[in-house]
Amino acid sequence: MITTVKTAKLLDVVAVLEDKPTLRLAAGQVGTIVEVLGPDVFEIEFCDPAGHTISIQELRREEILVLRHEAAIAA
Repeated sequence: MITTVKTAKLLDVVAVLEDKPTLRLAAGQVGTIVEVLGPDVFEIEFCDPAGHTISIQELRREEILVLRHEAAIAA
């Protein structure tokens, strides 16, 4: 099944698009959306390889890329 990419939602896996030194995040850092704070604002948890939380940050939709594991068509 092919889906259309529209927005991010709870528990989506995302990557940070640009370095964010003040938040100690590098471009490509992968995290999980753990709370939807608004239409385009999300609380994202970043973990180490062992699964321990290293950071929880509030990011906007334009700052992240939702990672997809299924076929998708760009909107």
